[in-house]
Amino acid sequence: MAELKPEELTNIGEKAVKIATKKGAEEAEAFLSISSSISVGIERGQIVRSVKGMDRGLGVRALYKKAAGFSYTNILTDKTIQDAAVKAFHSAKASKPDKNWVSLPSPKKHSATKSTYDKRLPAIPPDELVETASVALNAAEGYDKRVFPVGGGVGTLLAARAIINSYGVEAYDKGTSIGCSIETIAREAGEVTPVCFEFNAERVYKIDPEWVGREAARQAIYSLKAKKIKSGNLPIIFTQPAFHALLYYTLINAVKADYVQRERSALKGKIGEKIASDLVTVHDNGLLEGGLQTWKFDGEGAPSQKTLLIEKGVLKHYLYDNYTAKKTGVESTGNAFRGDLAPYASTPVLEATNFTFSPRNKSPENLINEIDDGLIVYGVQGAHSSNPESGEFSVVATPAWKIEKGSVAYAVKGAMLAGTVFDVLKNISALGNNTRKIGHLVAPWIRVENVKIIGRR
Repeated sequence: MAELKPEELTNIGEKAVKIATKKGAEEAEAFLSISSSISVGIERGQIVRSVKGMDRGLGVRALYKKAAGFSYTNILTDKTIQDAAVKAFHSAKASKPDKNWVSLPSPKKHSATKSTYDKRLPAIPPDELVETASVALNAAEGYDKRVFPVGGGVGTLLAARAIINSYGVEAYDKGTSIGCSIETIAREAGEVTPVCFEFNAERVYKIDPEWVGREAARQAIYSLKAKKIKSGNLPIIFTQPAFHALLYYTLINAVKADYVQRERSALKGKIGEKIASDLVTVHDNGLLEGGLQTWKFDGEGAPSQKTLLIEKGVLKHYLYDNYTAKKTGVESTGNAFRGDLAPYASTPVLEATNFTFSPRNKSPENLINEIDDGLIVYGVQGAHSSNPESGEFSVVATPAWKIEKGSVAYAVKGAMLAGTVFDVLKNISALGNNTRKIGHLVAPWIRVENVKIIGRR
């Protein structure tokens, strides 16, 4: 993968902004991104392909009489740059004004980030990724002969982004990432387990493919001979993948200012109120060292920052982008998001960065040992249908295991979890010391009391 030059992006952005304003736009913004990737796939126990990808593009927002227009291109020539800028302006002229629009952001100082770029990653050849995939594959297959890897892969990404607007915002950043994943099943005497999944993603070159393969295999083997359980209310340990799925469509939406302003959040008007256990402190940290969502600035050029959302159970703040902040008369928290794939192709939306639960001192073993009768849940299905307004959820716990007398006893099948995310937050009784990054979440294992479980009859 080739290195990326800052001026390659900023010069294009300046040109697009000048064209749009010359045409008549009162405000204009250009967002650019360039990325290159290499990936190696795993299918049905085989390393099957190596794929190289490149993408680059420009997105232009133009404002005219409080109306916004947008256009983008993934071909960067003088003509396509001009066309995108002109189309954005014409789109603005044809759009309805937004009475709440104030302006695009003004320039502000950006903080430095740590461990988000590793010069080794762009130089990794496909053969080295094949070797990494082989380590994960061999670890899974070597764990137990009943394990069968059905999918997965290893990939690297180099990305650069820049934003320029007519108020003088001019920013550039670059970052790298590497990820390894594997999906497994276990088969024995005609029984086939559900697919178990494990992965490791980092911004620098420090992944552990052997752990990924071994852990995915362990989950599959321990999913054999699953049993039904009775309905009831039990303590549950949520591992990070399960907790991320649960929170993404509930709590994370509830603290977004756009949901609050549209009266679609149960947390509207609750700043300063107790909404969670005393053990819960949450930051949205766009500057987290090595964070999967860490950049110097957000999708509008506002500085990334660390925002205290919940302190010892008390709601302290919401997340804002430029639009929602100016609508309320506060500062943006740097939470405008452009998307991971082709970020130039869409206007910014409000999103969490690294949604971080402060860990406590319980080891994973202690969290389990202290439960006499409960569950440990590694994944949930159906979280996307949760209600962001009420926080209500009804999900299938899979894979999940029964805990009896302080030990993991057996896999469970058909167990559903139901309740509201706000009851979950209030009933958190312990947090582990094993923090992990999963998507937008950074958290340890979390133990929750009195969760409603609906067993299969």
